[in-house]
Amino acid sequence: MSDGERRHILLISGGKDSTALAIYMRDRYPEIEMEYLFTDTQKELPETYAFLNKLEAYLEKPIIRLGDVEGDRGFDHWLAMYGNYLPSPKMRWCTRKLKIEPFEKYVGDDEAYLYVAIRADENRRGFISTKPNLTPVYPFIEDGITRDDIGRILTESGVGLPEYYRWRSRSGCYFCFFQRKIEWIGLLENHPNLYEEAVKYEKPEKGYTWNVSESLEELRRPERIEQIRREDALRKEQARKRQRPKNLAQAFGILDMDIDDELGCLICHL
Repeated sequence: MSDGERRHILLISGGKDSTALAIYMRDRYPEIEMEYLFTDTQKELPETYAFLNKLEAYLEKPIIRLGDVEGDRGFDHWLAMYGNYLPSPKMRWCTRKLKIEPFEKYVGDDEAYLYVAIRADENRRGFISTKPNLTPVYPFIEDGITRDDIGRILTESGVGLPEYYRWRSRSGCYFCFFQRKIEWIGLLENHPNLYEEAVKYEKPEKGYTWNVSESLEELRRPERIEQIRREDALRKEQARKRQRPKNLAQAFGILDMDIDDELGCLICHL
């Protein structure tokens, strides 16, 4: 897998698949001089930072944190540059400005292999960057690693899953627009201060809200919270009837069994 010439880079999102890939590469291919990167938006969950520290201890190698290294160019800077227009599934400027561009700047024009945590049971070959000096590598696909294996890799390493998986299905910023409504409630209950910060970004009068259908002020009404809980319980029950748990994480209810792996940005959620 290594030719001894190019750099070897693995982007870690703080999610289960990229974490499992980092562990897998460290244990299976120790001869590769891997660079582990995390693109820090400064808007991540506290659980994500704690998990990165735990993973870093296992890897026995630093995870390089790419972030705001040249002045005030974090999320708030780019939000102002985009006229306070919040990012959305149709306009993911946050992914480009806070994730992809810092990564591409870090790599520069060096020839490098980029290790992507797409599994053998996924029907996609997503790639984070289109720079010609970057060559994607898919170890999980090459070695036949499927979703069933991810829980085993995380469990056997002792790293496990980040705590946010108990109420959230994906890594990413605390105000990620790909969150389900029930996950916004999870943020409200687990990090009310961050929920309040997310509320401050919204301008409902201009149509600038994290959710297309309602503002966070509307979502946190007690009657709305109860409705969302009922709908989520029904969805989970229907999912359980469709399929059995496939790994330890699902069996213990840490991960939803019907997570759509196609949803979201690769660099944020893998």
